[in-house]
Amino acid sequence: MAATGDARGNGIHIGSVRGAFAIGDHNTVTQNEGGGAPTADPAQEELLRAVRELRGDLARAVQSAEVTALDEELAGTEGEIADTGAAGPGRLARLRAALTDAGAVVGLLASGAAVTQAVAALVGG
Repeated sequence: MAATGDARGNGIHIGSVRGAFAIGDHNTVTQNEGGGAPTADPAQEELLRAVRELRGDLARAVQSAEVTALDEELAGTEGEIADTGAAGPGRLARLRAALTDAGAVVGLLASGAAVTQAVAALVGG
């Protein structure tokens, strides 16, 4: 992008620019970088941490239909928080049901208790 010279013969030449910048007085610059991960609230961050830990623990557990279904819900929850910054009410309800269904395994794992508590804090109860 090139500009013509002013009355004194001075000119401005701008080559390649990345990021935010402003020229002149009284400008406001807002830069929105796309592609970054959304920022989750602390309760969602805690849920994400607990979900990841439980998924790691479940990989070492005896597999059953309930454990597989729980792992799928945990993976979906992890992806939703990573993509949008929060797990929605529907996702939390499905996760809560999967935790209940796999209660025998979840009850043996500290990480299972952490996910259960994080979900309860987010859905109220």
